[in-house]
Amino acid sequence: MYPIIGMTMDQDNKKFFLNQDYVQSIIQAGGIPLLIPYMEDPIMIKKLVDSCDGLLLTGGEDVDPILYGEEPSPNLGEIVPARDEIERKVFDLFLQQNKPILAICRGCQLVNVAFGGNLYQDIPSQIASEVNHCQRAPRGYGTHSIHIERNSLLFKIIGKHKIRVNSYHHQSVKTLSAPLAASALATDNVIEAIESEAHAFLLGVQWHPEGMAVLQDKHAMQLFSSFIDACN
Repeated sequence: MYPIIGMTMDQDNKKFFLNQDYVQSIIQAGGIPLLIPYMEDPIMIKKLVDSCDGLLLTGGEDVDPILYGEEPSPNLGEIVPARDEIERKVFDLFLQQNKPILAICRGCQLVNVAFGGNLYQDIPSQIASEVNHCQRAPRGYGTHSIHIERNSLLFKIIGKHKIRVNSYHHQSVKTLSAPLAASALATDNVIEAIESEAHAFLLGVQWHPEGMAVLQDKHAMQLFSSFIDACN
């Protein structure tokens, strides 16, 4: 009842910040949000992780390509190395304890990198696609469809093979690394969701369900509710 959910944040000009849709989505699903600041002390990080029942890896800037052995593309966006560092440490600790993890957009990409996978640094310049993955539409509006694998955790949660999602990303998962598997694809075969085949609840989605859940989108609400249920 009311599990505590650790949530990662952005940093800019000595300020920590997080889009309130993430917080509101966790609250309305029945979780208590606990924002995770950047820390270096491993004992402090461990105590914070121990106090949480689940982890939400949020969206944000690009993941540093040095973490997956690549040089930066000219189309790489802003990177925040300190955020990469704290999120990888926190992720590893949650993984060791097999606590539920929901990863959104950048978070989805970070999960793949943490397991040894890599990313498309810039979809428009690396993938021939007719799908706009960075929509010009209200944040909670679904602009393109995804196809969900029927034997996946995501399908069990959503209950449909095809849904529409919002989209605000120029990077995406490229090569998956075990124990991860793709659980949803866009029509251009860009990976839209990943999940672990070796953990109880480790799910990453490329879209932004928090922006849809606050508008009472059924599928987005199901995603957050299932995550919170797994954390109880």
